[in-house]
Amino acid sequence: MKVTVTTIALTELDVDLLLVPTAKEGTSEAITEGTRLFGPGVERAQADITGALGQSVLIYPEQSKAKRAAFLGLGDADFLTADSFRKAAAFGADLAAKVKAETVAVVVPPSELFDAEISSQAFVEGFMLASYQFRTYKTKPADFTGAERFLLHTDGELKSVRKGSDQGRIVSEAVMTARDLVNLSPDEKTPELLSRHIERLGKKYDFDVSVWDKDLIAEEKMGGLLAVNRGSQDPPTFSVLTWQPENAKNKKPVVLVGKGVTFDTGGLSLKPTKDSMDHMKADMAGAAAVVGTMEALARLKIPVYVVGLIPATDNRPGEKAYVPGDVVRMHSGKTVEVLNTDAEGRMILADALSYAKTYRPDLVIDLATLTGAVVYALGSDVSAVMTNSRGRARKDVDALIAASHRSGDRLHPLPMYKEYAELLESDVADIKNVGGREAGSITAAKFLEHFVEYPWIHLDIAGTAFLQKPKPYRGKGGTGFGVRVLVEFLRSYS
Repeated sequence: MKVTVTTIALTELDVDLLLVPTAKEGTSEAITEGTRLFGPGVERAQADITGALGQSVLIYPEQSKAKRAAFLGLGDADFLTADSFRKAAAFGADLAAKVKAETVAVVVPPSELFDAEISSQAFVEGFMLASYQFRTYKTKPADFTGAERFLLHTDGELKSVRKGSDQGRIVSEAVMTARDLVNLSPDEKTPELLSRHIERLGKKYDFDVSVWDKDLIAEEKMGGLLAVNRGSQDPPTFSVLTWQPENAKNKKPVVLVGKGVTFDTGGLSLKPTKDSMDHMKADMAGAAAVVGTMEALARLKIPVYVVGLIPATDNRPGEKAYVPGDVVRMHSGKTVEVLNTDAEGRMILADALSYAKTYRPDLVIDLATLTGAVVYALGSDVSAVMTNSRGRARKDVDALIAASHRSGDRLHPLPMYKEYAELLESDVADIKNVGGREAGSITAAKFLEHFVEYPWIHLDIAGTAFLQKPKPYRGKGGTGFGVRVLVEFLRSYS
């Protein structure tokens, strides 16, 4: 989708659909101005124009070059956020699809109502992400594949609107990269194929990628990753992504770790199919988020040194699969008693987190579709964030949560009290890999905490990474959750 900024007079804007955002308190002014610009049809529709968030009222201008115009509700003016603009743009994208509009424009409100750069970025994100379609495997051509051009109209804030729109486009395309990776068929993203996708993206967007094969993983003694891989016919990989611009503000990197289980059957602790195993191509959504983030950092040229680590394998019940009762020696040297082979994500993440200390990092953030428990706790709109509170991590959690509200990838903290660690005590090893039914998301994080020696933040994105029912600007399937919050956080971090 081509995104451009224009200052052409609204009556001269020749588009298939012109979107006019309207807050509740501004409806009378919008109707008066709309009548002046588009004709008496606006006045006739005034009873329907309430400014409520989610509302879109379509009219056909009588004295404008735009073929259609729509008043999009923003909600209460006193409670506007960037997400108000994203959601309004998403409803605009839905309307554009219904009327098959190929060129769409939106009127950017003046800064007196909301910061023009922020609202412009939000409009682009909401429209582009709501327009996303994954048609890789469709053999029948679509009747309409979405708008080809999205214009942002401004009267006098060209620089701010252009900057916001550029950022919104790049971030949205990076989210789409993550979505595409999640939505790929599992047979097209085995660990080796996933690493090739990452290498191609590194070459395209100019960040470095190094891929370890199974021999190097074994040499590094990543016992958790190797154990999970034992039932697979495809070897594991460990991808190292690096973005280190010359003007980076930090000498020690921020390390992002993404869970890369390319398909999860549960291993010998087999998952049920319906509403469980049937979405497990999404169990590498943490890895996809790291890839999308690295793309956005490189394209936006954000001056921060970041390393991405992606341990990748599938988890299958093959002849040599690891079994409950196995004791695994991890990269750190600690031993883990395996009681559930479906708690595999923490096994591979633990090795990556242990390896991360070789970078002497400023901060490490991991993202993982780690537990079903987090879905019951927080649903599909919010992800859990947890920390070991070491060094600056507590301050960074606050900054990350603030970034989550700005970005729309919302986070909420869960506690990490020391008492939860008692649930992981093992009779035969240093720890066991599950802590029981209680507080499953927290005990999973407490497991990972055993393998970190630096400021560390854990994001459990199991509820937000893949949707079965669409939400505004998040369609069914992979959502790319994590990219926008990490990019927003790292922009502030730099």
